[in-house]
Amino acid sequence: MKTISTKTGDSGWTGLRGGQRVPKDDLRIETNGEIDRLNACLGLVRALMPEDHPWKRILPDIQWELMRLMSHIATPQGESNPKPLQAAALTAEMEAMMTAVEAPAGFVVPGRGNLSAHIHLARAQARTAERRLWTLHRQYPLPAASLAMMNRLSDFLFVLALLAEKEESESNTVRQ
Repeated sequence: MKTISTKTGDSGWTGLRGGQRVPKDDLRIETNGEIDRLNACLGLVRALMPEDHPWKRILPDIQWELMRLMSHIATPQGESNPKPLQAAALTAEMEAMMTAVEAPAGFVVPGRGNLSAHIHLARAQARTAERRLWTLHRQYPLPAASLAMMNRLSDFLFVLALLAEKEESESNTVRQ
């Protein structure tokens, strides 16, 4: 990036990959905005996690995949994107990690602790990003693996929040 402010968007237009200009409220730009917000939420979760948390290592891989997906979304139809997507591998890894956790019997109310509340926020944003992806998919077909990964990501974040809640409640227990 040569400069931070190009001022080319001051009139309500922005660029896709390759330079094509589109309105800032173009569905591709809106979808990327939701994914970008999700990526920021995941960054906050990573920052709040203990360094030795066993699931912390997968979050940067997910964040990079989200950025690759955004690049594909910003690639005009008919053009190729050299960034290979890793969605299928990440989906399989998340599924394998989730097998060790039991589903709760009822509803889960976020807020037990700082980390779990932020993970729930990321989960909710993953659902919003997934809905935008499906809307976009109707106009601009997306790889099925990317759509499945986004669905699995919200499941993964739900499980991660449950684990964080358990850890937070155990660490808040007074021991004599």
